[in-house]
Amino acid sequence: MSASPARTAHRHVDVDGVRVFYRESLPDRADAPVLLLLHGFPSGSHQFRRLIDVLGSRYRLIAPDCPGFGHTEAPEGFTYTFDRLADITEGLLQRLGLDRFVMYVFDFGAPVGFRIAERHPEWIAGLVVQNGNAYEEGLSEAARGLLALTPGTPGAEDAVRDILTLGGTRGQYETGVRDPELIAPDGWTLDQHFLDLPGRKEAQVALFFDYPSNVERYPAWQAWLREHTPPALIAWGSHDPFFPEPGAHAYLRDLPDAELHLFDTGHFALETHLAEIAPLIADFLDRVPLPVTRR
Repeated sequence: MSASPARTAHRHVDVDGVRVFYRESLPDRADAPVLLLLHGFPSGSHQFRRLIDVLGSRYRLIAPDCPGFGHTEAPEGFTYTFDRLADITEGLLQRLGLDRFVMYVFDFGAPVGFRIAERHPEWIAGLVVQNGNAYEEGLSEAARGLLALTPGTPGAEDAVRDILTLGGTRGQYETGVRDPELIAPDGWTLDQHFLDLPGRKEAQVALFFDYPSNVERYPAWQAWLREHTPPALIAWGSHDPFFPEPGAHAYLRDLPDAELHLFDTGHFALETHLAEIAPLIADFLDRVPLPVTRR
């Protein structure tokens, strides 16, 4: 891995009326393997900045902000569902001409990524799964409680909005972490900045109420894994308050050859274990066969 941070471009592109922001590393080789980084809630592509610094000189890392997150700008009236997030991400990949890559799925990035995989299985050369759930046993009691909230139920929207506060955002970074002082406050501070922009909380409420659509698709995603058997690296924070460790082990039912690594941390495993996870990703990318592509 490079001793100096990678060069990174920060770009916008229009996709179906959405001004999509994405970060892209500029590796030393024009034919470098591509890793698509799909962020989670309540974050954005900025959660991958340190990973891009470490790996971006050797690999082409692309990290978009989904609509409702980060620097991406969606028009008024945009429908915030996971199907639409996948539509926009799919459109971005088509605009960039990406048709074969390894996909990193984390949290909300998993349902977005698996929808893309269903639509274009030929695009997926491999998977890096970091606390990106696709199994019922990977849902904690807290997660199940949130899934039980439905639009129109008294108090349901208030319960979701309670999570969208600074305390709720910070708690997602620190819960399950042995030493919270290892986590810089920049992540949750920036996340909260974006959550507090006009219309962003409404977008998140809509996505929370749409989340059961992901659980309904778990069997289809599991069938996809069994059918296509992509090479997979699973790196999981064992003390995630929403997606606990059983969700990591469950992947081995459908991908018995997957490489599984568990870490003594919470939801945002890269915040505390970048030094351990980045070399695993580099080794994985070096082993996954990818076609030669040029920018």
